Amino acid sequence: MNKVNALVLAGDSNKGEFGPDIINKSFIEIDGKWLVEYVVDALRESHRIHSISIVGPVERLKNRLDGKVDYFIQEEKHILENLQIGLEPFKEDDFVIVVTSDIPMINGDVISDFIERCSIYEADLCYPIVDKKVNNRLYPGFSRTYVKLKDGTFTGGNIVGINPEKMKSYWEFASRIIEKRKKPLELGRLLGPRFLLLLATGQLSIAHIEERFFELLKIKARAIISPYPEIANDIDQPGHIEIVNQYLKK
Repeated sequence: MNKVNALVLAGDSNKGEFGPDIINKSFIEIDGKWLVEYVVDALRESHRIHSISIVGPVERLKNRLDGKVDYFIQEEKHILENLQIGLEPFKEDDFVIVVTSDIPMINGDVISDFIERCSIYEADLCYPIVDKKVNNRLYPGFSRTYVKLKDGTFTGGNIVGINPEKMKSYWEFASRIIEKRKKPLELGRLLGPRFLLLLATGQLSIAHIEERFFELLKIKARAIISPYPEIANDIDQPGHIEIVNQYLKK
């Protein structure tokens, strides 16, 4: 695996979590830059990225990102549709990274490190996780949803590496996984009662999760332990804006 292509999801979440005046949080400004600008700039800084596709309100995105993004694709209503149309330019690839637009603290090194760790495995799905101790040490005060596993306590990242061809048959399931990634109990129910029992008793391991994905979907999934909390610290509530602003200034 040398250079890979990337998809940025910058569509409206339809959640209204930042109030009626902010339709799409991708365009929240911190120090004069949109959140999505930070993400695209980080991708461009990485020596492991070739082309970038972005899904969202095309005309507005082009105002600042023209020349940085290779494919602008008009958003649809649902995340599953956006995932499918956003990957269309890369449908022949065997590995693409999908990035959300709300992780402004990432940089080229974070992106490159994730891709390099994924390249160790011949996996159809790579998902980053970050140890709670690492996040608390580097970013104290940044609230995250953590899951206690047998291997440690982790939070999930906002980048995923996928094989588009292998995932075609499981788009709907994949979109449900993405939607529930911050709700451990709902995610547990989705993956089955045994999975939920192991989670509740603290006996669930990374290996169990990878095995369960293979049982359900017949795909090779790998959890990638990332040393970079920036990959997980997304802006999903108003209070995070000021926290991120402070860290970016440092």
